[in-house]
Amino acid sequence: MAWIVTPLGALLVLVILRDVFHTLWHPTRHGGLSRLVMRTVWRVSAHRGSRGRPAGLAGPLGMVVVVAVWALTVAVGWGLVYWPHMPDDFSYASGLTPAQHAGPLDALYVSLVTLATLGLGDIAPTAGWLRVLAPMEALVGFVLLSATVAWILGIYPALARRRTLALRLSHLRRSRVTNRSLDSGGGAAILDGLAAALATVTVDFLQYAESYYFHDADENTALPRRLGYALGLAERGAEAEHPDVRLSASVLNQALDDLAGVLDERFLRTGGGPEEVFAAYAHDHGRPRGPDGPPPAPTGGHEGP
Repeated sequence: MAWIVTPLGALLVLVILRDVFHTLWHPTRHGGLSRLVMRTVWRVSAHRGSRGRPAGLAGPLGMVVVVAVWALTVAVGWGLVYWPHMPDDFSYASGLTPAQHAGPLDALYVSLVTLATLGLGDIAPTAGWLRVLAPMEALVGFVLLSATVAWILGIYPALARRRTLALRLSHLRRSRVTNRSLDSGGGAAILDGLAAALATVTVDFLQYAESYYFHDADENTALPRRLGYALGLAERGAEAEHPDVRLSASVLNQALDDLAGVLDERFLRTGGGPEEVFAAYAHDHGRPRGPDGPPPAPTGGHEGP
């Protein structure tokens, strides 16, 4: 049995360590277990939110579930490594009968105590290789704790940048920017700033893909609802007379294309252009673009709602 159970336990541990590595330090489109858990929580929450919107706790809850799955699977994996070698290769505290504490639950108990670095000592390995392996599990437990903190410290700043961009677009829309005011050096600077912010958000979706599954409750900080307005600004800038504005609009268009490409490849799979991708993004977050779609291009007066 040891030749079957022990390798199985080691395989479970390696799968989780690989998932932690790819989630935090080498994100790829093959994100694995963490991405699957986040997506599942997101889809389930979409049926629970008001008016078809995903529940606001989907992202944080998904992270909690991912960390719990990581920790539990690692504990089970190490428990499977210990189990075939109990009780012969373990010492027991007085009052414990080894034969009665050598089952799978006891192995899981030893694994959890070691993973949490509690060091209770009532059941401890005595075989040489197990005495080396147990501290390695404690080290993995420390790595999981550090990984969780690093994940939080990475995702929440990414969310802040995304919401800041959405709020900036909301400010511009509420300011009712006209074609005349946009066709100027100041207009070019505005478009350049939006392109730079979009590039940052695009990188955030690549580096912290799990941030996609966080719902923005405030209308003004919900990027899915504001991207249509950014498309409209780029279209208007492309028709401007000022050469700097046209150049900045071209850069903004490219930034929007890149963001749409990342969203479509990793999450939406529409196969369409930016407008279709952004509409699907808004729908997935329960926020139809509505009045924030590409606005009409006023020539001198105020922009319509």
